[in-house]
Amino acid sequence: MNAPDTATPLRVYVVEDDDDLREDIVLLLGNAGFDVRGLPDAPAFYKAHALAPCEVAVLDIGLHGEDGLSLAAQLRASGPVGIVMASARGAVEERIEALRRGADVYMVKPVHIEELAATIRMLGSRVRAVMQPQAPATRPDAAAAAVAPAPAWRLAEGDWVLRDPAGRQLKLTTNERALLASLMGTGGQVVNRDDLLLGVGGDLREADPKRLDVIVSRLRRKARQAGMQLPLHVVRGAGYQFVP
Repeated sequence: MNAPDTATPLRVYVVEDDDDLREDIVLLLGNAGFDVRGLPDAPAFYKAHALAPCEVAVLDIGLHGEDGLSLAAQLRASGPVGIVMASARGAVEERIEALRRGADVYMVKPVHIEELAATIRMLGSRVRAVMQPQAPATRPDAAAAAVAPAPAWRLAEGDWVLRDPAGRQLKLTTNERALLASLMGTGGQVVNRDDLLLGVGGDLREADPKRLDVIVSRLRRKARQAGMQLPLHVVRGAGYQFVP
């Protein structure tokens, strides 16, 4: 996704299978100044998002076919995006599950359109701050360079971007961000798999033991494609460590 122009309206997709309700929300959000599109189900969303990624998605939970919870989890793994979950169900357990699956905000229907618009603006501003490219750093003079610390691996942009010592950048998903935050704050110490699973929101009672391996494999592949040599190591029988 290219860095957005902050002068352009936020692109918002509303995924709702009730035709009348979807049309009403699209109309009202359009009047509020958003570039908004209504979609009836997950397949239509995936197609639209692949062609023109949205910055904020408003998802109904009770969709036909793939439900909103599954859609939120898939969308969250794709990169920075604001996710508003809307449902007529308001039990605490359902709110927690939606947040665990990737939603930023859970709203109970009927949703007040002004509250929804304010929530979208807040999430959209956060997403654009993450996606905005950094201004090039000014070149230090010789004296400053002599005392400056050596460049290091670090998390930036609210921990959504990994930077290597050469200045290359890698945008992170929620799971990748949580994994690296757990590892990079230990000074190179080994972190066991259970602690890492908890860090990425796993339930140790139901966790797939291969989940961490999948996250790490995907992260390494992305890093290689970005020209980065990721110093993320597996310590057999113990866990993982991040040692530059």
